[in-house]
Amino acid sequence: MSNIIDKLSDLILQSGISISDISRKADISRPMIYKILKKEVSAISTDTINKICSAIGVSSSLLFPQSNVATADLGRTHIRVPVYGEIPAGIPIEMVDQSFIEDYEDIDANWAKDGSAYFCLKVKGESMMPKFENGDVLILRQQPDCNSGDFCAVSINCTECTFKKVIKHDNGITLQPLNPAYEPMFFSNKEIEDKPITILGVVREIRRGL
Repeated sequence: MSNIIDKLSDLILQSGISISDISRKADISRPMIYKILKKEVSAISTDTINKICSAIGVSSSLLFPQSNVATADLGRTHIRVPVYGEIPAGIPIEMVDQSFIEDYEDIDANWAKDGSAYFCLKVKGESMMPKFENGDVLILRQQPDCNSGDFCAVSINCTECTFKKVIKHDNGITLQPLNPAYEPMFFSNKEIEDKPITILGVVREIRRGL
């Protein structure tokens, strides 16, 4: 992860754009950008990386020379998507180490022809029962935002990843389990920015073994 932060720090310096302008364009606090410049952060969300790169006018792909996330390949009818048993929070999906990949699933290549990227998660635990069972494989479209009511993989505070139903409110979001034995988690708009709370992907398909 430190290699990504080192590269991002270099790109910010090379851009010649002021910290104030980057902060305004990316809607990210100046203290956070200073920490990235000084390489004082140990993890950074994909959403933050994309916002900063957009603000300085470069592609975030410069930071990710290789990707584990499946995208379209012209001429193919199916593409292979990695199945993660878990995702280390704070690490962009593209850079998750191969050791976290448990298997692969095939998806229709047409899904990715619009540039969308996909990854898979294996459900662990019972917080999302009965709709999602332990061991289910979820096909997720990688994206930094969602609609209220979507089922999403979410990064919390760059230290935890969870799979929940996301309910949006004017003053924040609720990460809602479906199993009533588990408590929902509410985060204010300030907490969403400060922690941060980041959407990693939205479920497109559930695959259940026999």
